[in-house]
This record gives sequence, structure tokens and C-alpha cells, in this order.
Amino acid sequence: GTYPRVVASFLDKYDFSHKIIKPMCTHEGSQMGGSEIELKRTLKTAIIKRGLAIKGTNAHSSDTLIERWIDE
Repeated sequence: GTYPRVVASFLDKYDFSHKIIKPMCTHEGSQMGGSEIELKRTLKTAIIKRGLAIKGTNAHSSDTLIERWIDE
């Protein structure tokens, strides 16, 4: 329901104050789960933007979707 613990360890080691975070994941039905909420709770001084969840079976054809999301 959230990001992997290895990501949590990475987030604990660096200062993300006032940095823009745009979470992205692949999934097979769970979308972003609780990742965005947990990121906001963990990185209180970071700027958490809308995440992008791509169904794993669609990942191979999502280049345009990812490019649009990055440009937002």
C-alpha cells in the first residue's frame, strides 16, 4: 500500500526540504496506494506534486504519458 522500505531508507538519509517530489510507480491494480500520503507525512518540508501510477502491463507504451506528466 506504500513505497518500498528501501525508498524509505533513501528518504531518511537526504534532506528534501523545499525540493519538488513527483512520485511515480508501476502497479497491477493498487495505483499509488498510500504512497503520496506517506510522502507528505514523511517529507513535511518537501513539495509533493501529483503522482503518476502506470499499470505494469501498460508501462511499455507510456512514454507520452510520462512526458506530459513531467511537463505539468
